[in-house]
Amino acid sequence: MIEWEYETLRPPRGPTQKETSDPKAELNELGAAGWELVTSVEYAGGGTKFLLFKRPVDEASE
Repeated sequence: MIEWEYETLRPPRGPTQKETSDPKAELNELGAAGWELVTSVEYAGGGTKFLLFKRPVDEASE
């Protein structure tokens, strides 16, 4: 059975909290570390609050 670990990324927000910056660098870092984007968690009024990632737990590092 595969065990998963999870990570979240909050997309960078501008001063008004309405505009976002491109999180491409952070996404590439997470992808290089083996993280896979699963879903996003949205604010009730719209906009992305968190991006949720998962990857298999590395049993060798436990």
